[in-house]
Amino acid sequence: MLGKIFKREKSNAAIPEGKRVYAIGDIHGCAEMLTSLLDTIADDIDDLANATLVFLGDYIDRGPDSRAVIDRLLELKTSNVETYFLKGNHEASMLDFLDAPEDLAHWLDWGGDETLESYGIDPVAKTPSAIAAEFIEQMPAEHLRFYRALDLYHVEGDYLFVHAGVRPGVPLKEQDPMDLMWIRKRFHNAAASERPDHVVVHGHHPEDKPIDVGWRIAIDTGACYGGMLTAVVLEGTTRRFLTIDAN
Repeated sequence: MLGKIFKREKSNAAIPEGKRVYAIGDIHGCAEMLTSLLDTIADDIDDLANATLVFLGDYIDRGPDSRAVIDRLLELKTSNVETYFLKGNHEASMLDFLDAPEDLAHWLDWGGDETLESYGIDPVAKTPSAIAAEFIEQMPAEHLRFYRALDLYHVEGDYLFVHAGVRPGVPLKEQDPMDLMWIRKRFHNAAASERPDHVVVHGHHPEDKPIDVGWRIAIDTGACYGGMLTAVVLEGTTRRFLTIDAN
């Protein structure tokens, strides 16, 4: 897997002095790409302990090994690396399925089958309730605690990190969690007068390459679709990207 470094950009938005933040986009079960990206980040900063890592959610579904992704994230969480883990719509949908499997079985069609298989569960010819019960039984307790403890957003200096985006014109503390995990066009097309005070770093909507339009930075680059896994690197007023190709 090859990495790429996109050109450095500058803006007035800043990360607190002395910090370097790496925000990682949608992983979607691509455990090998995550390992390669973390290795690239470690090489970039010499010591991961000097980095702040922010993961934007959608760790599971669609890709080949969701369980291994969570295992790797838990290793980071219990290390001396400063980490923040946000909730994506796929984690939210999975948790909703566990709470009400018969009503919310559509998660299985959104990549849930691949997640179940990574935990050793064959969902074929089983009722949603039976699948949910087996999933709870097979899932390590620390995985479920991880899923249930995910944050909706994180702020560092002039930057807001969130899975999908924010509702234009609505203060951060009044945002609907559904918007933070699901919003697309209404956020992407926000008028200048409606945009938030922070620069928003988000994933959720896959793009061919990372996008920086000044007031928002999009880093879901379709890892599970044969695209790239991307991290944006923020230090002082500089922005740059690290990416890992699928092949």
